[in-house]
Amino acid sequence: MFVRFQAATRTLAVLIAAWQVLVWIFSPPRYILPAPIDVLGAFWRQPGYLFANMWVTLVEIAIGFVAGTLIGVAIALCVAALPRFGNLVWPMVLVSQAFPVFVIAPLLVLWFGFGMASKVVMTTLIIFFPVASAFADGLRRIDSDIIDATAITDASHWQTLIHVRVPLAFPSLVSGLRVAAPLAPLGAVIGEWVGASGGLGFVMVQANARLQTDTAFAAMAIIALLTLALRRAVDWLGPFLTPWAEENEFPRHPNEWKRP
Repeated sequence: MFVRFQAATRTLAVLIAAWQVLVWIFSPPRYILPAPIDVLGAFWRQPGYLFANMWVTLVEIAIGFVAGTLIGVAIALCVAALPRFGNLVWPMVLVSQAFPVFVIAPLLVLWFGFGMASKVVMTTLIIFFPVASAFADGLRRIDSDIIDATAITDASHWQTLIHVRVPLAFPSLVSGLRVAAPLAPLGAVIGEWVGASGGLGFVMVQANARLQTDTAFAAMAIIALLTLALRRAVDWLGPFLTPWAEENEFPRHPNEWKRP
């Protein structure tokens, strides 16, 4: 993992250097494409403003991610435990994903207001489906021999679900969380674009209206860091949820890091 981190850092450095060189060569107006040094200057000029709004977005992401995960897990368990209920609910779950987020976001702002609630609901709606889909697939794909083996015991249907199927489906749940992690900031930011009084999406809207593109890029850089941090947190959590897995991409302790 450390090797991958070094490779990612080198790639990022090369991209930033190329970006700076292109700005030097073509000299576009700053309001069209600011240079990396201009973006750094935006951080330097208004760190308090940027980080205050970062905390607003971070809270929205955290609450929405947890709520979306819990709802996704609950739906997956209901689909696995109650097939008839699943046949009724799952089509509605699929339909909920058919509407573009930019169509739903104004309605959520209308229903829940310009505060944090509408952004949390938006994030939850984006998060729950990949979690529910991945976890439900994991619960359905348990080896039939294992299920048949539990039939010779006194375990009930619910005991088999909780003590056998759920633990074996945890790797699928982690996969769903890894897919959902980059989507959580998207939900919060889109909600802030539509209507908000704070947050990084609000900063981007205000900066674009004033042609302060360097500030908008600074906000995007913070969003990117939040996305990477959330994904890293899920990767760190994975081995704790699935300690029996043959491969864990990110070991728990740095001493366990090995070069490929």
